[in-house]
Amino acid sequence: MEATLTILNELEADGLVERCAIGGAMAGFFYAEAVVTEDLDAFVLLKTPATGVTLTAIYDFLKQRGATVEREHLWLAGTLVQLIPTFDALTEEAVHEAVDQMVGQVKTRVMRVEHLIAIALKTGRAKDHARIALLLDEAAIEGGRLQEILHRHGLQDRWKKFNLKP
Repeated sequence: MEATLTILNELEADGLVERCAIGGAMAGFFYAEAVVTEDLDAFVLLKTPATGVTLTAIYDFLKQRGATVEREHLWLAGTLVQLIPTFDALTEEAVHEAVDQMVGQVKTRVMRVEHLIAIALKTGRAKDHARIALLLDEAAIEGGRLQEILHRHGLQDRWKKFNLKP
């Protein structure tokens, strides 16, 4: 994992992305008991050129470091990685506000638990709701921060519905 994170850090250091942060189930490992996941979700804030957004330069960079492509994933230093460009204001905010964490000797950024909850709520799959329940049960959540995020991104109604489920 450390080798994978080192290479992802190089994306930013070499100017191919503005910022990168770990999200999804793998980010949840930093806050709660591990859950089964097949890949590492690396959310990237792309520099937007006048010609539009493309991942070609990023994929070429990673292939030069030994990555191989498998559908929407990359095998990168032994880890299955999905690069996810930020796609809305919530994911952009989550990447901007991600916190530094250490994995072995490698520093990486991980989305805050409150953003993980908001993104899972917005995505709304059964496995996302299960992840929310786990995080609520085990993680140290700043309730005020969570409520601000939910309000800012129009997720209060989904939050109410989630909390009404038996």
